[in-house]
Amino acid sequence: MQLKTIIGPRSLRRGRRLWFHYGIFWLGAIATGVLAVLYARLIDFGYEHFLLITEKYWWLPLPLTPAIGALGVWLTRRFFPGAEGSGIPQVIATLHGARERAPELLSLRILVGKIGISFLSILGGFTIGREGPTIHVGAALMYSLRRFYPTRVRALRAAGLERRLALAGAAAGLSAAFNAPLAGVVFAIEELMRSFEQRTSGVLITAIIFAGVVSLGLQGNYTYFGSINVGSDFPNLLALAVVAIGVVAGVAGGIFCWLLLNTHRWMPKSLRDWRERHPVLFGAACGLVIALIGISTSGHTFGSGYAEARGMLEGRVQLGVEYPVLKIVSMIGSYLPGAPGGLFAPSLAIGAGIGNALHMLFGHMQLSMLIALGMVGYLAAVTQSPITAFVIVIEMINGHSLVISLMATALIASQVSRLFAPPLYEALAHRYEGRKRP
Repeated sequence: MQLKTIIGPRSLRRGRRLWFHYGIFWLGAIATGVLAVLYARLIDFGYEHFLLITEKYWWLPLPLTPAIGALGVWLTRRFFPGAEGSGIPQVIATLHGARERAPELLSLRILVGKIGISFLSILGGFTIGREGPTIHVGAALMYSLRRFYPTRVRALRAAGLERRLALAGAAAGLSAAFNAPLAGVVFAIEELMRSFEQRTSGVLITAIIFAGVVSLGLQGNYTYFGSINVGSDFPNLLALAVVAIGVVAGVAGGIFCWLLLNTHRWMPKSLRDWRERHPVLFGAACGLVIALIGISTSGHTFGSGYAEARGMLEGRVQLGVEYPVLKIVSMIGSYLPGAPGGLFAPSLAIGAGIGNALHMLFGHMQLSMLIALGMVGYLAAVTQSPITAFVIVIEMINGHSLVISLMATALIASQVSRLFAPPLYEALAHRYEGRKRP
């Protein structure tokens, strides 16, 4: 007896509908989780080898980093246009004002370029993170699954279907990157959607959970920067520390966003013209700046800053007050050429440096507490998504006694940053809608 006769045509149709509604999303979320873990290991492998060779040859970044900077810009512009930067602006653009560009900005070609060139960049010591690219990679991977739908289904639900696939992939990417499913949900609502549609919510949340479970299964139950232990007794000046860190982080993050969005206002015209005519050489020049800063700081500004942030939290690394400023300069030099690279991990490292520096003023307070406040403050200032920043950091906290202070710091920093520049990712997304290079 045939399977169709045993089950019945109605059950088969129902199963087929469920597969198209949930199954493909779940399959894509699992694939996103696996790819995010493999990508993280690839980036770690690249940076570990950069550290190994620079420990033996301290001068090697002087030729290596500019060469990789030039190569990354050339490859991006020649073979992978649309893969530049963190990738979050591209995702926002395809979800809102430039949906017709989704096949171009969320293609498998972009996925390959994003992973490959960011690996080259970290191998050269560029100040980039993998979290933003993982969001872009997740969106591209899920968007490509639209091919699994029959032509008739795609024609009926084209716009809504493709948008849900990209949205679920982006949120699943963040969930797997930080091993923080709640952060993926909040990021999708606050940064990508700016609203929460009832039809999308169930599929989105389950996709995020699947990606998080895969990451959990492959990497274990870990927190991104380890656990931040804070006591239950807070000093009397905690409120003052929250305001001070919120303002300092907000100003620093706002200036960073302003510099990225207003190169025409602070960069000399001759340099802008040279950058436009010779983008590959400009990438090499930025690489040289990154190399010089990295060598002058004994290598602490190279890479994402993950090791430095974790070292400060654990009390193993002592960095001066100049670290956040130099890291910001290196971060700008890494982003301006246009090669792929994210902002999340470097922003958390800069925030940790701000908290570490302000320990000079609040020496009676627990250092890990100040570092946690600095991390949430600077990340909120750069992204201007305070709830996402708060959730990412709170999932690294062992205990919830600092919740209100973290939330207040994120809100203050985000509002201060808005005095300098509009939301960074949205502003960059508008450039894709206008078909301009970021």
